[in-house]
Amino acid sequence: MSPRAENPKKLKMDGDSAPRNSSSSGTWAASPSNFFYHFGTSGLSVATATGVTHPLDVLKVRLQMQLAGQRGPLIGMGQLFMKLLENEGPRSLYLGLTPALTRSVLYGGLRLGLYEPSKYACDWAFGSTNIFVKIASGAYSGAIATALTNPVEVLKVRLQMNPNLRGGPMEETRRIISEEGIRALWKGVGPAMARAAALTASQLATYDETKRILIRLTPLEEGFHLHLISSTVAGAMSTLITAPVDMIKTRLMLQQESKRVGRYKNGLHCGYKVIRTEGTKALYKGGFAIFARLGPQTMITFILCENLRKLAGLKAI
Repeated sequence: MSPRAENPKKLKMDGDSAPRNSSSSGTWAASPSNFFYHFGTSGLSVATATGVTHPLDVLKVRLQMQLAGQRGPLIGMGQLFMKLLENEGPRSLYLGLTPALTRSVLYGGLRLGLYEPSKYACDWAFGSTNIFVKIASGAYSGAIATALTNPVEVLKVRLQMNPNLRGGPMEETRRIISEEGIRALWKGVGPAMARAAALTASQLATYDETKRILIRLTPLEEGFHLHLISSTVAGAMSTLITAPVDMIKTRLMLQQESKRVGRYKNGLHCGYKVIRTEGTKALYKGGFAIFARLGPQTMITFILCENLRKLAGLKAI
């Protein structure tokens, strides 16, 4: 066999020198158009996935808040779904959609858009893009994105828990500021940053690393099947890691809305009180709804993002 015929196989087995549209080239062009395409493709893909899975996010928040501060039998996602339709109507499944989409564009663009620059900065500084670098880059990207967009997340969960609010997102924002102060828009920002750091680190690092392993060990190449399998693994891993932090974040953001939960001083105090009054399993309230939402959302986000990046002339994640 000629050297030319052997070369593709050799390159495929070498994960860092794959000739495909891979992110392991070690370079990242910092031109204005490159920044725009990175953040634009990321924000659009996350917003699309959010719009599709938003009803599951509403169910997740309601499940996390049921029997707050109490022990007792919990109803499942199916029962809650039917109860919402019966008592509040189909529109209740889209409560908070406007701030959710707004946050998705901003948060999604920053979260995914900062990942590659962060990874390549580490590569430039330390000469490596191993799994630990990917985890650190994902954690940094998620934490920064959440710190900047937390007010929109607070507004979203408030709207999701209050179907009878009048005036829309802007009126609710003014009400929160006037009654609770502007700092209320950053309620739960600590757990939210921890959750976003854990989510982005587990989601992006798992997706990135799963792709690399599958390319090296299987015949799969860049394309739909590789992206589908990798995003499914990433969705399952991120759900397992982030469900407890997500529940704590929701409780902190909504403690003003629920008189039964008392006052939480911070994320650790919230976690302690939840375990003491509701049991350890309470940390995974809404866990199935989280996976039912996060799994499809992760798949839609990465598959769409990869295709948008290809159309924009960017390398694959």
